[in-house]
Amino acid sequence: MGFKPEYTYDAEEKIWCGLPYREYYAPDLSIGEIIFQEMKRHPKLTAQISATENTVLTREELHLNSMRVASFMRRLGMVQSDIVGIMARNTTHIFAVVYGCFFNGIAFHSLNISYEESTTEKLFNITKPRLIFCDGEEYEKVKSATADLNVMIVTMRNHHKDSISIEEVLATPVQDDFTPSRLDHGIDQTLAILCSSGTTGTPKAVTITNSRKILNTSTQLTVDDVQYTHSTLDWISGLLTAVSTGVYSTTRIIADNPFDPVRLLRVIEQYKVTWLVQAPSHLAMMANCKEFEQANLHSIRAYLYGGGRCSVEAQHRVRSSLRSDCMHMAYGLTEAGTMVSMNWNFDEKPNSVGRIAEGFMLKILNEERESLGPNEVGEICVNNGQYWAGYFGNPEESQKMRDSKLWFHTGDLGYMDDDGFLFIVERKKDMLKYQNIMYYPSDVEEIISKMPEVSEVCVFGIWNQFNGDEAAAAVVKKVGSQIEAQDIVDYVESHTDAKYKQLHGGVIIVDDLIRSANGKTNRQATKAHFLDIKDRK
Repeated sequence: MGFKPEYTYDAEEKIWCGLPYREYYAPDLSIGEIIFQEMKRHPKLTAQISATENTVLTREELHLNSMRVASFMRRLGMVQSDIVGIMARNTTHIFAVVYGCFFNGIAFHSLNISYEESTTEKLFNITKPRLIFCDGEEYEKVKSATADLNVMIVTMRNHHKDSISIEEVLATPVQDDFTPSRLDHGIDQTLAILCSSGTTGTPKAVTITNSRKILNTSTQLTVDDVQYTHSTLDWISGLLTAVSTGVYSTTRIIADNPFDPVRLLRVIEQYKVTWLVQAPSHLAMMANCKEFEQANLHSIRAYLYGGGRCSVEAQHRVRSSLRSDCMHMAYGLTEAGTMVSMNWNFDEKPNSVGRIAEGFMLKILNEERESLGPNEVGEICVNNGQYWAGYFGNPEESQKMRDSKLWFHTGDLGYMDDDGFLFIVERKKDMLKYQNIMYYPSDVEEIISKMPEVSEVCVFGIWNQFNGDEAAAAVVKKVGSQIEAQDIVDYVESHTDAKYKQLHGGVIIVDDLIRSANGKTNRQATKAHFLDIKDRK
């Protein structure tokens, strides 16, 4: 599948441009309308197989279930300005919920199941959903978090006695003349809302439009493809897979278990997966499990991964088990609603995220906001030329993210080489990502600072190829305190149930934090000091 996407470079403006975006569908059709028609075209094809629940749905069955969910919402009197909440695993009927929302032109706001109640409350208070679909395991958390909202809760599995079950929803009759709704505001209307943390630790709700560019990395899919991603609907990869399987009539394999690399290898072999989308941490876990040596990955024709750092060693280990150059590292940002670039040439440019995608422009800026040329490191800024509704209910942060000329300021540092291939160096922003859940050092610092014995604290991420950024801390204790590093680890563990906020990277006690000339804590220098101490032990 290797090829080199064409691009142009304006040496005067120092801007890289992908080819103009090609429309494959009528430009006024919503994603829901496209999926509705495509599902009718191939009714007998297998749409979905659950490897954990042992269920199989044809496209005709999934289409009918989706119309039932949409009809349930219509009976409630829901309109396109309403929001549906989702906090669920990849179970059999969750994609009928997704397509039901698409058919009605109603955006859903999806949260990760690992969020604690306080985060859940903050996020749903931003969008105020009228209807929430969640797993029974999350029912009490969701119920408590939305106590001040007038919300109806439907459970997807392990039903709570006070909830409506998804089976009750799927009993809703469908009118013979059911048709998907036309969008009130055209394809600029919001398709879905995903979650991101703010620079102050306050979560943001990222809107994704109905733009056709959401399909830009999946146009090579056919009805013969078998897709798999372990990502749930709160990740952009989960949303992209949900959309592409509907549009291109592929077979999708799903699973609702915690990620297990050995089980994934069995899924790939059993179902002959051809199109795999993974987080880098999952790639590393798979490549480093002992069962990988005997695994058969020959069915795969496209292995897509991105969203964080990945060791070159793990990438080459996976590449050696594939039939051809079909490993494609991607780069994107949730705000753009799709992938900005994709590396279709791993063998030639390993560890690059590739050339810029169709319909995108890219520039690299220095600290003075001046454009840089090839091989110069700066902040990556991208422009997709399309409407973005911003962060839901947060115009101030929206303006910080996207300037008046429609450039997204990603906060990522990188450079373009002489061949137009993009390389990511590191994140400019403080955001960390543990097992693909985003968090900020300040989240953990706030917990530690509540300890009476702590004077100052600086938290940073220590990269682990399996987990991503593991939180670690340098702590200045108060004079006379006998506090030890393990006490801080234990305190954090007892004051948050969020796994991604635990101090997996460790703790050191220091006399003072490393500071910049202006007296502010220098996070990177403090991290370097931490690593130096750890190396000497």
